[in-house]
Amino acid sequence: MIVCVCRRISDREIVRHARAGLGFDEIQFELGVATQCGQCEGCARDVVAQCSNSCPTANIKLATHTQEGSPWNILQHSPQA
Repeated sequence: MIVCVCRRISDREIVRHARAGLGFDEIQFELGVATQCGQCEGCARDVVAQCSNSCPTANIKLATHTQEGSPWNILQHSPQA
């Protein structure tokens, strides 16, 4: 569904950005939603709020180093027989 007619922004675009962890202000800056006539601001905020309540973002931690016995290192550090 098109939420912002002026910028032709759909609810799917807003949801995609909200799932990436962006808040309304960041989405507004990124997409330009609710920056022209402002009629869509309430609906856009509702979409962001619904998404953040029902679709929390994943907290992904990247490994800073690998351990010697890690299964990821089996091929690199295989013992020589």
